[in-house]
Amino acid sequence: MRFSTTFRPSPLRSETNRSATFRSTAALIILSAATFTYVTTEVMPIGVLTLIAKDLHRSESDIGFVVTAYAAVVLVASLPLTKLTARVPRRVVLTSTLGVFAVATLAAALAPTYDLLLAARLLTALTQGLFWAVVGPAAAGLFAPELSGRTVARLALGTSLAPVLGIPFGTWLGQLAGWRVPFLVMAVVNGLTCVLVTVLVPRTPRETGDDARGTAPDRRLFVLLLIGVLLVVTGFQTVWTYVTPYLLDVSGFADGSLATLLLVGGVCGVVGTSIAGRYSDRHPWPSLIIPMGLVAVALTILFAFGQVEAAAVGALALNGFGFSGFAASLQGTILRIAPMTVDMGMAAVGSIFNAGIAGGAYLGGLLLDGPGVRSVAFAGAVLCALSFAVLAIGTRTTRTAAQPSAPKSEEIVAA
Repeated sequence: MRFSTTFRPSPLRSETNRSATFRSTAALIILSAATFTYVTTEVMPIGVLTLIAKDLHRSESDIGFVVTAYAAVVLVASLPLTKLTARVPRRVVLTSTLGVFAVATLAAALAPTYDLLLAARLLTALTQGLFWAVVGPAAAGLFAPELSGRTVARLALGTSLAPVLGIPFGTWLGQLAGWRVPFLVMAVVNGLTCVLVTVLVPRTPRETGDDARGTAPDRRLFVLLLIGVLLVVTGFQTVWTYVTPYLLDVSGFADGSLATLLLVGGVCGVVGTSIAGRYSDRHPWPSLIIPMGLVAVALTILFAFGQVEAAAVGALALNGFGFSGFAASLQGTILRIAPMTVDMGMAAVGSIFNAGIAGGAYLGGLLLDGPGVRSVAFAGAVLCALSFAVLAIGTRTTRTAAQPSAPKSEEIVAA
């Protein structure tokens, strides 16, 4: 009698594996949708700023302060809240932040006064710092560790789609039906996302000890990463905060073309996110550093040739492609090199990221009132080039020093 030696998995085991993969994929999609709602809701006041100011009888600068205060709260609260909830399962943290986020967004939509709107937005900001510290590790935990870079890059697709779909739609809806309506819509979407996260994301305990750190923890590389992130985000935001007056005053575009121009950058950002995700596991550092260099090149083109409309469009496309690719690879890098828990690593980088946002907006404002709007592109290009140099040279030096030196000839003979 002959027996086949070919292994055939049982139908029950195959069905179980397919079910687990489907649930993990569905959970990743929902977490990506949650990042979409967070980014859309965070930036929503900018698109309907004038409408809010008119309705609440406040100046536009008062409403602008709501945005600034939001970033400041994220900057200050991320690390303490992450440390405070270090032993809480990530699904509990995610559902709690999304639940409070939905309630705070609803409160903002119904706020009768400026003070209540500000309070609701600051409550939203408190949840955001904690959400971003946890969502990346939670997504990475859905799949095998060797796929973590690709997984968090796919998670970042929600972030990339927010400028393309969420913010334009919210701005259009606010113009059509009033500024409160898009906030009401996002409150409902946030509540639904909270429910789906509860159903689909597994409830797993947080790692402890060495298991909670990155897969290849490196304190020096992590410090270099923080410096690089601060420089590139500050440079990017210096330009991006004032990209509208730049395109109007320097490039000479008409008001009606602005939405299309920003859409170009957003679409290219989605492409950059997808490509970064494809290569971030096999080539982690190039996937992070090369996009930073592309942002520096894009802003240099914008400064040198921004008066030429075709060059300005190309610079916007390259800028969106590069910055989104960098942001998509960033979380995977933290998962690898964080010398503390990956959640605290995410929180630390999130704080630095928001410091760059606030610093870039402030620097751009100073340049706008001083040398003029064209100088913001020059400053942004210099800062992004410095960021590229810090990480390109610093990481090469660190990794070379970490390699064992070749034995001397005398040692070989003695051996």
